[in-house]
Order: sequence, then structure tokens, then C-alpha cells
Amino acid sequence: MALKGENVVVSNMKLERIFCMKGGKGAASYANNSQAQARHARSMLHHLEETLDGVQLNSPAVPFVLVDLGCSCGSNTIYIVDVIIKYIIKRYEALGQEPPEFSAFFSDLPSNDFNTLFQLLPPPLANYGGRMEECLAADNPRPYFAAGVPGSFYRRLFPARSIDFFHSAFSLHWLSQVPDSVLDKRSTAYNKGRVFIHGASESTAKAYRKQFQTDLAVFLRARAQEMKRGGSMFLVCLGRNSVDPTDHGGAGLLFGTHFQDAWDDLVQEGLISAEKRDNFNIPVYAPSIQDFKEVVEADGSFAINKLEIFKGGSPLVVNRPDDASEIGRALANSCRSVSGVLVDAHIGDKLSEELFSRVERRGTSNAKELLEQLQFFHIVASLSKKKTIQEKIEGKRVFPLVIFSFLFFFLLFSPLFGVSLC
Repeated sequence: MALKGENVVVSNMKLERIFCMKGGKGAASYANNSQAQARHARSMLHHLEETLDGVQLNSPAVPFVLVDLGCSCGSNTIYIVDVIIKYIIKRYEALGQEPPEFSAFFSDLPSNDFNTLFQLLPPPLANYGGRMEECLAADNPRPYFAAGVPGSFYRRLFPARSIDFFHSAFSLHWLSQVPDSVLDKRSTAYNKGRVFIHGASESTAKAYRKQFQTDLAVFLRARAQEMKRGGSMFLVCLGRNSVDPTDHGGAGLLFGTHFQDAWDDLVQEGLISAEKRDNFNIPVYAPSIQDFKEVVEADGSFAINKLEIFKGGSPLVVNRPDDASEIGRALANSCRSVSGVLVDAHIGDKLSEELFSRVERRGTSNAKELLEQLQFFHIVASLSKKKTIQEKIEGKRVFPLVIFSFLFFFLLFSPLFGVSLC
């Protein structure tokens, strides 16, 4: 019997309220399908450390505060936080100073599976008053205070001038929403027959690009207010090396071929209407270097230390590359771990099962092609906060005061040391 999904979707629900990576610890969960992200993150650690070298170190009496934006619910975020803290500790020790206390905020949308994430956290130190060397020598305790911060990073999340370092990996390509015009039948940007930007019209691509740049501008304005003077950010997101915004490379192969074909299967089999398919679009945009750079420069709050694109490899991690069925499962699980929540909300759990089973079958039939061609590119951005106009003015005020103070005390005490001014 055909499954009908016309009344399952929760209409007009804001993306922020429902979107998250697939939670839990099941086969299609993000926690069990983020090995590729872990591998890519490790390959870029030297770029992360270069950014950390530029962070201004304050007095050890002042806690060092870092944030992972778009932390999701796997172990990758915990690993990165550990790397950052250990590196900052080394910097303090190199200066002969005792490291400060650390606070780490794990931030993602309210629907994120924070419960699974916090279960993965190492136990806290029994005594936070101990020396940092003792903390690190213990049986892998957590040498930092941890907290979850639910909310969209496309708005303010923290008090002004409170954060030393922001990290965000594999998140900024997710838009705050599908562009309105993409779902509007009256618009030239209406993405009829497609569920992703890959292979879409020029008008559709322009709508996605505009949404990305609008979102990134909002992101930068929020972080500029929240960051301390001398703070930095390390950002990684999907990118593309093609000047054509409708050619999304690996992301296009992931969402624009077999995933797209699976939606078309449901339409052709009468399980959903064409309109139902057309009203679903993946809110992802892989920017070019120029797309990204234009926004950072227009905002003006951050200096660009590094902005490059790197080949990140395949999102599919398999134990037996010659096993087509394993590759098919990996494709379906990879798609489902990042988009399954949206699909479930749009067509319901049963039809979602139908969709991803078709993705798996198509992946199995095209296993060799997937292993050879499914490759992602990532944009890596290292940004440092520029001084505000007020900070520059205050800096100019401080220097004359220092000179004046020196002259004042010199004139006051010079007779005591037998210094003649005549």
C-alpha cells in the first residue's frame, strides 16, 4: 500500500527550531557518522595552532574562554576543545606563567542532542584549585569548566567582550533558512524539480549566495561584539573551487544526484507529489573564496590571517572499499546523519525510511563512482579581531599619559638622586 505524506509535514516551522544533526548513537546518528569530519579536522590542526599563536594572552588571573559553534553531538568537538586548551597552556608555560582557568562553551541549535554530547565529556576535576600540571597528569580529567549554549550563531549568544577564541568547523555552510524565493512558485529562483542548489538555475544560485553572505555578515557582527580585544576565530566550512555556484562538487554529488534521484523515485511512484518534493530544499551553500572574502572585508571587524581552500577528502568512511553494499549504507547514513531530521519533518518517518533506503540502493549500484568522485573541499579561515575606533582612541590617550607620568616622577624625584636639570 502506498504511503502518503501530504499531511505529515509540520508547515512553516522555522529551521532553527527543528534542525540538528541526527542525535543518539544509532547507525545513522551523527556521532557514528562523523569520522570523516574528525579526519579532516586533524589534517588542519597546524592551521588551528597558527591561529592560536595570534590570540592575545591575558593575565593568568583572568579565565581563558573559548567557544565551539555548531558543536553537534559527537566526540569531535571535545577533541578540538582539548587541543585548543593544551596549546594555550603551552603558550603560558613558554612565558614562565601559570596557566589560567578555562571555560569552554559548546553551542548549537536548541534541538541539538546535548544529552549525548555531555555523556561523552570526561569527568570534571575533583579539585579545580589544583595546578594545571597536576590536572593534565591525572587520568584524563576535564581541565575546564563546560557549559552548553543553545541558540543560532546567526545572532548574539554571549556578553560583549567575553570570548577569547571562537572555533567552528563544518557548520557555516548551513544557512539560517532556505531562501524564500527558492520556494516561491512566482519567483525566477524557484527551484522546481530539485532539492539542492547543485545544477539549479542561475537565479536560484544567486538567491543561495545572497542568503549565505547575509548570514555570514550577521555571524561576523555578532562575534565582533562578543570577542575580547586580541581574540581570534578559526572557521572551517564546505567550499568549492568552481566559479560556477551551481557546481557544488562533492556536496553536489552527495545531495544533488542519488539523494535527488531518491526524491524523484517517491514522486514517480506516487508516494509524494511533485510539489511536496519541490517544497524541500537542503539549506546548504558551499562558498567560493571570493564569496567569503567579500563579506569579511565588507564587515571590517576582522583581519584575515589565512583564507584558503583545501581538499578535504571523502565523507564516506568504509572498512571494505570493495564492498558495494557497505558503500551504499555509508552514503545513506552520511546523508541521513546531516539531513534526516529535516526529511523526517517534511515527509514523516515512514516516507523518510523509504527515501533513504532508495539512497542506499542507488549508492550500492554506483559504489565505484562514489569512492572515486565524492570529494569535499573546505574553506579554512583564520581571523583576528581588529581594534575598534574606541580602542584606537583609548590607545592614543594612554601613550601621552605614560610619557606625562614618567616626566612628572622624574622631575619630582631627580633632586633626590643628585640629578641637575640646569
